[in-house]
Amino acid sequence: MRTQIQNQTFDEERALYHLQHTDVDGCIFAGPADGESALKECRDITVQNCSFSLRYPLWHAHDFRLLHAAMDEKTRAALWYSSEGKIENCVLDGIKCLRECQNIKLSGCTVHSPEFGWKCSGVQISDCTMEAEYFLLECRDLTADNLRMKGKYSFQYTENVHIKNSVLDTKDAFWHSKNATVENSVVRGEYLGWFSDGLTLIGCKISGTQPFCYCKNLKLINCTMEGTDLAFEYSDVQADILGNILSVKNPRSGVITADSVGEIIREEPVMECTGKVILRGSGETL
Repeated sequence: MRTQIQNQTFDEERALYHLQHTDVDGCIFAGPADGESALKECRDITVQNCSFSLRYPLWHAHDFRLLHAAMDEKTRAALWYSSEGKIENCVLDGIKCLRECQNIKLSGCTVHSPEFGWKCSGVQISDCTMEAEYFLLECRDLTADNLRMKGKYSFQYTENVHIKNSVLDTKDAFWHSKNATVENSVVRGEYLGWFSDGLTLIGCKISGTQPFCYCKNLKLINCTMEGTDLAFEYSDVQADILGNILSVKNPRSGVITADSVGEIIREEPVMECTGKVILRGSGETL
């Protein structure tokens, strides 16, 4: 038999510490006692239709489900060091919401949380809208489908990433990333992908100045590029671009194929640059 806790208010320190095999429904975690860590060290719990306005509610949680919950901006650092969790149809507004967690699934959520998701592994995101700076820093084994994301400095130092059907409105994204793939998505930003290794974009619409510099093993397949000047500087790249590239500068190696290129810049390289640019219609190599 599972324990049921319904329609109560908790504001004291560690109010439901080490709760196990329990369903918590319709409760409020807020009040004058201003206690922290309400559900710390919980195991096998479901928390639904609850609201949170206290710090650190779900630290060291294992095997949990957070459903139709709302965490306001006072719910700082809500989930740290937690694992095997499902977060569905929730609103998460506190800073540093997710950190050093493993195997967390988020679906149907709205998130406004600066420094969201640092140093996590096995995070799965679907049908979510998220706004954060330094989004998912140093995450590993990440998947996202239908993610609508906004914020600067996203996906930095990530590894083993697969994103599809998403809109990423960002800046300095995928810096130092390894083995990241983005499919059928819109990627807006400045200085995309610098210092990445194994970054692949397939069927994407890419915009922003100075993308894809200092990259290794960079691949762009059936992508479009808008407003992308000074692209590919010192990168090892294989790119098939539909339409125009404003300018390409000093590609280190590989082949860039496009319908047209506004300008090819080969000047003052600090290393040997042998990358080729081919115009698809004429077959001309520049």
